Amino acid sequence: MSERMHSQQPSKKWMWYILPGQVTNQGLSIVIPLYVLFLGGGIEEVAIISALQNAAVAIGSIFWGKIIDRFHTRRFILLVSFFVVLLCSLEIYFTTSISVLYGISLILGFFIVGRNPVTQLLVMESVQKNLWSWLFARTSVISTLGMFIAMAIGAVDSLYFDLRPYFLICAASSGITMVLSMLVKEGGFHIERSSVAYSIHGLRYTISHYHFVFPKILELHDFKHIITIFKGKISNEIGIFSIAIFCFNFGSNMYSTAWSPFLISRHFSNAGVFLNYMIQMAAMLLIFFLVPKIISRIGEERSTLIAFAPRILAVIIPAVTVSMMIGGLGAVLAIISSCLLVIGFSIFSTSTSVIFFKSIPQGFEGKYLGVNSAVTGFGVFAGSLVTGEFTRLFGYSMLFFCSVVVLAISLLLFKAYFHYRISNTKTS
Repeated sequence: MSERMHSQQPSKKWMWYILPGQVTNQGLSIVIPLYVLFLGGGIEEVAIISALQNAAVAIGSIFWGKIIDRFHTRRFILLVSFFVVLLCSLEIYFTTSISVLYGISLILGFFIVGRNPVTQLLVMESVQKNLWSWLFARTSVISTLGMFIAMAIGAVDSLYFDLRPYFLICAASSGITMVLSMLVKEGGFHIERSSVAYSIHGLRYTISHYHFVFPKILELHDFKHIITIFKGKISNEIGIFSIAIFCFNFGSNMYSTAWSPFLISRHFSNAGVFLNYMIQMAAMLLIFFLVPKIISRIGEERSTLIAFAPRILAVIIPAVTVSMMIGGLGAVLAIISSCLLVIGFSIFSTSTSVIFFKSIPQGFEGKYLGVNSAVTGFGVFAGSLVTGEFTRLFGYSMLFFCSVVVLAISLLLFKAYFHYRISNTKTS
């Protein structure tokens, strides 16, 4: 990887496309499940749409990554992606068919993820390597601010209108993103996309934003360190790490997929759901600045284990207080649960990205990053897929308890991973 940079750093005005882009992305991710419920669907339909979109995101990550590798284009991908997102937003505005939403969700997931590898590379191409941490942090703040704005708009819009006009807002923000994408310059200096595998700052941004990076097309033998564990052998302790990551995403996404339908089932209004997410985004912004200090003080391993406490508590709250999740008390409990969730995830994603970076064998960065992305994607997909049928059969309370169990398994696996890593360090 060449680190030679232009003597004059490129303009960073391009960053502002992240704000309306995230308004669109976060807005659609919340309003589509609510719209499915508005059209008479239930948790089963919401879960299917979530699973389809997550699968499309993983496939899109591979596709757009290869397009970048082949053509070194940035602006074109952004323009095409958000033009299709704009059209999808308009199409949803005019449709009342849940079956049509299945297809639109697939298209949305495939195209909206195109901006992720573009953003990662633009950060690394815009400043010298010693400033990557600063610029990734800045884009993360802008991204979270966009999520907050999306929820604020949704909360106000839902007070006066039904959900359909919100899709016009998403279409408008997609158009604004396209305009601001013109600030992205083509040509000139290029860093290879695989460079993110060599940067702790890039990895931290990737993991904390659920972005998938596949520097290479994976083959079955790339998963050898995971497969051997199921054969009763541990060839590499990072296989335990991968299974722990799968369980974390599986359990977490059971909660996340069910959250909006659960709140609606407890008689929350659409505005109330948006307000809940808006407060959650505010908590994410606040904790963002504290997480690095927490991790530097107590270390990555302890931080990872401690992060499970607020995460598990966030899921236990709705599991044990279902009958109380109504009215003002329900709103308070929902806010506490949502805020604890993002606090746990913020600590977890930052600490595990550092651990993952330190655990990658030299020369295998691209392979392990791809495997980690695949494991993450499969965990998110599986969590969404099982949520609908499980909730239909056993109810929300049992779903949340099941999520707690899976998260607890992830916690135990991380303890096992740290044990094996320490043991190998002592014997080496």
